Amino acid sequence: MKIRPEIRRRVAIGVGVVLAFVVGIAFGQALGDDSTPSGTQTLVRTLKPLPLAPAARETVTITVQKP
Repeated sequence: MKIRPEIRRRVAIGVGVVLAFVVGIAFGQALGDDSTPSGTQTLVRTLKPLPLAPAARETVTITVQKP
């Protein structure tokens, strides 16, 4: 009993896709397992706004006439 060439081709493509997926996961895990400390530290803090200056208590009106 012979296996048809198109079935063999589909199986080979499927095996190749699964193999590429497994190699990609292994590569990602290897990059994530970096045990050397980088020496940088990130700090997150919340800044509180400063109080605003009081508003002006006088109203000034300026009238300009066109020449």
